[in-house]
Amino acid sequence: MEAARPPATAGKFVVVGGGIAGVTCAEQLATQFPSEDILLITASPVIKAVTNFKQISKILEEFDVEEQSSTMLEKRFPNIKVIESGVKQLKSEEHDGNSHWVEFQKQLTKAKRIMIIGNGGIALELVYEIEGCEVIWAIKDKAIGNTFFDAGAAEFLTSKLIAEKPEAKIAQKRTRYTTEGRKKEARSKSKADNVGSALGPDWHEGLNLKGTKEVSFHILTGHVKMSLYSKSIVLGRDFQSKMWPVYVELTNEKIYGCDFIVSATGVTPNVEPFLHGNSFNLGEDGGLKVDDHMHTSLPDVYAAGDICTASWQLSPVWQQMRLWTQARQMGWYAAKCMAAASLGDSIDMDFSFELFAHVTKFFNYKVVLLGKYNAQGLGSDHELMLRCTKGQEYIKVVMQNGRMMGAVLIGETDLEETFENLILNQMNLSSYGEDLLDPNIDIEDYFD
Repeated sequence: MEAARPPATAGKFVVVGGGIAGVTCAEQLATQFPSEDILLITASPVIKAVTNFKQISKILEEFDVEEQSSTMLEKRFPNIKVIESGVKQLKSEEHDGNSHWVEFQKQLTKAKRIMIIGNGGIALELVYEIEGCEVIWAIKDKAIGNTFFDAGAAEFLTSKLIAEKPEAKIAQKRTRYTTEGRKKEARSKSKADNVGSALGPDWHEGLNLKGTKEVSFHILTGHVKMSLYSKSIVLGRDFQSKMWPVYVELTNEKIYGCDFIVSATGVTPNVEPFLHGNSFNLGEDGGLKVDDHMHTSLPDVYAAGDICTASWQLSPVWQQMRLWTQARQMGWYAAKCMAAASLGDSIDMDFSFELFAHVTKFFNYKVVLLGKYNAQGLGSDHELMLRCTKGQEYIKVVMQNGRMMGAVLIGETDLEETFENLILNQMNLSSYGEDLLDPNIDIEDYFD
């Protein structure tokens, strides 16, 4: 019998990180260099794999994210060698996302009231998924989802949040947690102990997010800065009869008691392990600066995903956001650039960076974001066109000089491919006026 192959300690390429960007990069390199060892270093015993990939349009894409054991990746790509390492350097015992979520689930089963701080994607999903618990949601902005929506879209979604939800939730399709041979719809405790720290789409799938009472929501806008107090500090203050484990004073000078606090305030590039002894150029957001070939300021070092900051001349309708779709695109493109450099070839920038395009779900609605969907950086000379059917759809189009620059599509609008093409083509649409959003006109007929 052939002796087992010793673990690889060197390879043509080394990829650090078992998230979407890292795994996508390693898979692409393994495909292009089937006879070379590709090392994937990850602090977690599981990796995030993109599955069921579907190209909705030229740029817009949809896929599932499966958390898998590293052995599954090695079986699919025999030349990928996964090394579980970096734990001491990254202090992953302090940042293990799974232990946080297991503890969160445990605490929620006993909770009567929690406070959520934050206004991004995780907070939006969390407040909708939690059941059987009073939720106080504190955000710094004047409306929910300020990163993604304007006030109109926020109002459209808020009505869904505060209304009764008698309908069955749409089955979530993206995240599945798998063992060696089969998919599991819910994680057992033993399997849950091997879940990685990076969150992908539908991160909440399989979690029991139920408290001990009927759910109710309180949204506090513009009051995110807070101070924490213990029981002993508030004993002499007459504001509530019930005693809570923790108290929060917000900038509205009111004190709220709750069982625990969830901070969901965004993504910070985890660059610290790489800075010691190196001279990386950093972006204003703290990420490693990369050029239009995903190359950092150091020779032969590339970066993709949450850790990097795009520092090339951006397309007028693209912006970097640390989302799983961009993580996959950057990881794939970084691998192509690494391969081209290794072979001495030239490579054009991938077309996925021509237009920002993202599809997700919020409050059980399909949400598509295209281009400068919130008029980011367009100045005051832009126009907005709106169409809203309460409980069904919300459509916003951003126009400038007669050309479509961005769009927000909430609900099953079937307009994403048409609007993507109109933004990319920069066709002058002035003559169409409000017909662009007339529900009685099939806009696709105009632009076939």
